[in-house]
Amino acid sequence: MSGAARDPGATPPLTLLYVPADRPDRVAKALGSAADTVLVDLEDAVAPSRKDGARRDAVRLLASATRPVQVRINHRSTPWHDADVAALAGLPAGVGARVPKAESAQEVRALADALPGRALHLLVESALGVERAFDLASASPAVASVGLGEADLRSDLRVDGEDGLAWARARVVNAARAAGLPPPAMSAYTRVRDPEGLAASCRAGRALGFCGRTAIHPAQLDTIRAAFLPSPDEVERARTVLESVAGAAAAGTGVVVLADGTFLDAAMVERARAVLALAGRAASRSVEVPFGSGSAP
Repeated sequence: MSGAARDPGATPPLTLLYVPADRPDRVAKALGSAADTVLVDLEDAVAPSRKDGARRDAVRLLASATRPVQVRINHRSTPWHDADVAALAGLPAGVGARVPKAESAQEVRALADALPGRALHLLVESALGVERAFDLASASPAVASVGLGEADLRSDLRVDGEDGLAWARARVVNAARAAGLPPPAMSAYTRVRDPEGLAASCRAGRALGFCGRTAIHPAQLDTIRAAFLPSPDEVERARTVLESVAGAAAAGTGVVVLADGTFLDAAMVERARAVLALAGRAASRSVEVPFGSGSAP
C-alpha cells in the first residue's frame, strides 16, 4: 500500500483558507496570504459548468507550488472525480488531496493507490462517515488528517443547533487521536462579518480538542490563529513541565511533582511539548491580500 508517511508529532496548521478554483485571481492572492494552508476548491465552490476550466486553472497555478496546499477534489460519484485525480497526480507531491464525503475505507485506500506518496485529508460529512470515523482515519498511511464537513452533516442529521453536532465532533476528535493523526481542524464559520462569534466558536472547539480551523475569507485568519495559539500562562506551565522532567531525569528521580502538587505523566509531558510547538509560531501575521469582494467564496 502506497502512502505519505504520517508524522503524529507534527504541529497541525492553525489556519486553512478555502478559495474557489474557478477564481484564479483569488487563488493567486490566497497563495500569498497569511494562511498556514491554502485549500483550492474544485468541489462545492465551483458550478458544474465551470469544473473543467477550474481544474485547468488550478493545475496552472499550482504547478510550482512550494507552500502547503490542498486541492478539494470532487467525490468519486461525480463525473469530474477521475479528471480531478489525474490532474492532482501531475502536481508537486506536496500538494495534498482534500477528499469530500468520505465514507469508505476501501475507497480511501484506492485513492491512496491512485495518488502514491500524496497526503489525503478526509472530510466526514454524513452520519455513516461519522460512524466509520476511525476506520477512515486509519485506512491508509496516506491519510494525514480527518475533519468534519458540518454543512452537509447538519443536513444529513437533520439538526440545526450546535448541540446536534456535539457527538460527531467528539467522535472525529477521538478517531483522529486513536489513529495517530493530528487534532482535526474545525469546520468553517460562515458568518464572515462576526469576528466575536468566530472567536467564541473557536474557543468552544478548542475545548473539545480541535486545533485550527478552515476559513472562507482572509479576514477570519487572525481571529482563528489567536484563538488556537496557547496563552502566556499555558506556555509558562508547559515550560515548567518540561524543565521539571529534565531536572528529574538529571537527578535520576522517577516521579515528578510540580509545585502545585500535580503528578506528571507521559501524556502531560507530550501535551506540554505540543503547546510549545504551537507557541513557536508567530502569534500574529497580517493578512496583506484580501479577496476584495468581502463575500465568502
